[in-house]
Amino acid sequence: MQQTLEDPVFPKTARLPGAGLAVPLQEFNLLRWFSVISLLIITTVAGSLGYVSTRFVVRDSVERDAMLTAQFIQAMAQAEVRHSLLPPGTTLGELLDPRLDLQHLQVTPALAASTRVEFLDHVAHLPDTLLANVYARDRTIVWSTNDALVGKRIGEDGDLERAFRSRKAVSASYHKAEDGREEQRFERDPQYLFIENYIPLFDSQGEQVLAMVEIYKEPQDLIRRIQRGYVLIWASTLLGGALIYFGLFWIVRRAAQMLQHQQARLVASETYVALGEMSSAVAHSLRNPLANIRSSAELAEQIANPQAQKNLHDVISQVDRMSRWVRELLVSLRPTSEHPEAVDLVAAIEDTHLAFAHQIQRNGVRFCFEGPQAQWVASQPLQLTQILNSLFANALEAMPKGGELRAQVSVLEGLRVQLSLSDTGKGMTQQQERMVFKPFFTTKQGGLGVGLALVKRIMERFGGTVSLTSREEEGTRVSLTFNSAAGGDHGAEHPGSRG
Repeated sequence: MQQTLEDPVFPKTARLPGAGLAVPLQEFNLLRWFSVISLLIITTVAGSLGYVSTRFVVRDSVERDAMLTAQFIQAMAQAEVRHSLLPPGTTLGELLDPRLDLQHLQVTPALAASTRVEFLDHVAHLPDTLLANVYARDRTIVWSTNDALVGKRIGEDGDLERAFRSRKAVSASYHKAEDGREEQRFERDPQYLFIENYIPLFDSQGEQVLAMVEIYKEPQDLIRRIQRGYVLIWASTLLGGALIYFGLFWIVRRAAQMLQHQQARLVASETYVALGEMSSAVAHSLRNPLANIRSSAELAEQIANPQAQKNLHDVISQVDRMSRWVRELLVSLRPTSEHPEAVDLVAAIEDTHLAFAHQIQRNGVRFCFEGPQAQWVASQPLQLTQILNSLFANALEAMPKGGELRAQVSVLEGLRVQLSLSDTGKGMTQQQERMVFKPFFTTKQGGLGVGLALVKRIMERFGGTVSLTSREEEGTRVSLTFNSAAGGDHGAEHPGSRG
């Protein structure tokens, strides 16, 4: 029959004072909350940075292209003025409206027309141009690469009005075509986006806008560069965000595991302290009555009949078991020294084997040892004896009808020594294997459940580790890893077995 106890380290319920009802405790899952909240924050920040970066790259590229276009237009205008030998103080902006050719005092209509034609021909042949318009001061299109627009007056165009009023060297924007805008009758539809440039032509004092050149461009090379910039920025943003997230996740995961481990140790320590005080009082109260009961039973056994002697022998056995429980409980709860000594592990195994020799022979168990003549480890004699006694007792109880108990000592890398103790007993289930090192968990009828918990506590106190693997009906293997200690000759390996 299997006996299981609720895990005292992480209780799942709590009892309300005065209510008599057990309610579930709400545990704060640090890792889960960090995963969700950090993912939202990093995603938001990374998305915002990516969006701002792409907007900056596009806007900066568009403004740079617009500035180059405006400089080219202004340079062409000044070159045409010099080439046509126009009178001083005359600007090309005055000549772009053919309706005003007869109003120029110092420039003949023919000269104004030829100068205008030369300039507009350069504008029409700008690379990557979708459409080019020239506006007069009254917002009428006086020239366009699309003849259907010439003579139309654009009355409601916010971008055009702002360009006339701002007096900036160039006003640029990028967007997709709008079917409702009359002045955007392109000769071909843009594939991705187009850039709209407003380039003003001023008077000789540079104060008044005389004409406005509007150029719609789809610079293929610039668009390809922008698209590559999109890919690079978003890929870098996603990769950086993922690295930050997984880096922080790893740190928090380690922190959560350390907190969980520290919490388990703290709760276990508090449990040991509380039970230590209680067990000390109980043990001192039980020792004398148990000793009296055993003495009385031994005296009665000498004069009793055979049937009564059998019952009295059972009484003595149960008293001895209870006394052993009390000793184990006191040892498990007694603070251990933190100063290790050099202890011969092989000698300790031999001593434990001799102590259990009678029980080994009675159960029909074959004991085998493999290892060196001597091996010194960092521990304490009494604590190491307690560990080996607990492991031998568990192994023999698992093999009441015989089997093999094998002890193997080997030297590992990094000055570590491993003791493997395996039996061919009844083994454990996977659930029992996970719980086996919990305090007061036992699979034995009437067991106390402190043996393996004590083994784990002592091994960890001296910097060692313990692990257990088991399969039902196949046996159990316990591996103890000690720190090596320089206490004498380690001896030589020998393949033989002791039985």
